Amino acid sequence: MLAFSACQTAAVTDLPDAEAPLPPELAASVAPPEVPATPVFASAVDALNAYYATIDRSTLPVAPAGPALPDVSQPLTRILFGSCNNEERESPVLARVAEEEADLFIMTGDNVYGDSDSERGRVLNEPDFDEHRSSFAELAARPEFKAVRAAHPMMVAWDDHDYGANDAGSEMPFRIYAEMIHETFWGLENDDIGSWPGTYYARTFGPEGQRTQLIVLDTRFFRGPLVRTDEWNAPGKERYIPHTGPAAQNMLGAAQWTWLENQLQEPADVRLIVSSIQISTTDGHGYEHWANMPAERKRLFELIDNTGAEGVVFASGDRHTGFLYKLDDEALPYPVHELTSSSLNMSFRDESDERDSAQIGDGYAKTHFGAVNIDWDTRAITLTLNDETGDVVRETTFPIPERADE
Repeated sequence: MLAFSACQTAAVTDLPDAEAPLPPELAASVAPPEVPATPVFASAVDALNAYYATIDRSTLPVAPAGPALPDVSQPLTRILFGSCNNEERESPVLARVAEEEADLFIMTGDNVYGDSDSERGRVLNEPDFDEHRSSFAELAARPEFKAVRAAHPMMVAWDDHDYGANDAGSEMPFRIYAEMIHETFWGLENDDIGSWPGTYYARTFGPEGQRTQLIVLDTRFFRGPLVRTDEWNAPGKERYIPHTGPAAQNMLGAAQWTWLENQLQEPADVRLIVSSIQISTTDGHGYEHWANMPAERKRLFELIDNTGAEGVVFASGDRHTGFLYKLDDEALPYPVHELTSSSLNMSFRDESDERDSAQIGDGYAKTHFGAVNIDWDTRAITLTLNDETGDVVRETTFPIPERADE
């Protein structure tokens, strides 16, 4: 007799109890990998800033090396200024600046046009700032700029186009990266300016009696919203009109205001306050200027007055036309002058018919640079606008500002 069986399973007696723990060596081999927690950000801007913090600064463009700032004991006698420089264009004025005798050259903003391209037009909302970085790299490669860097120590302010967007303020979402690019390019990341938000800083040169303080303001990083015009291109209201209410006026931000108050109490005979946008103007145009925030403008003059600061002269850019201004004693207890030097290579016209109540003579619309000349022997300051050959085309001279005896 034959017997068959099939589909039978042998009894298993050596498997571990399902409730018993696995041996450590086995548990390690089958444990699921740990998944890092996904960061939670309060806003898209916070997420961008976390990303920007991972960027290696060595990958960012850097200006050619240049001479160090003057020794702090050296009295300054000639300081050059310029703004509005398109890195895609040749700049005969920059080439001229390189040939001038001067203690210092200050670029007062729009040092590149990082928000536009000759082929692509206006470039906005690019978190990686490709065009912005490319603009600085192009500037670094230009022979005129190399010559300027080799010839003069430099200080810099930024304005909207090298900040990142036309007429932008604190709402610009890429401002942290913009500051990182700016400070890296100009070699400021390891200075005091690199330790706080914004790009404001100050330097002082010369002995007592011949001491010049240079105060560079940041009118972009903290600035609140502007009030748009109700009559586009109407004279005096072209783009913006002044705030009329007490709220929402913020030009410098709380920290910068406190810093400025401290700076104005430092000893100095001449104080050049560099603002990328104009300070003195009130009624000549409706573009960007401090008059769009009258409470902030008043605060600036009151701060200068209350700190007892003497020798104040303003320097600005932005306007694509050069101007000289004088504000009489109603603003401060001494007359205060302003030099607006703009532009280096972005002139839009040959003549200007603009007129502000503080203006001295006609504006100069062709390309140019500006100069502040200090004569310590006669205690006088001469402000000039100079064309691309170096010739003086606008000029005003006045005593170093001092308070009248009370």
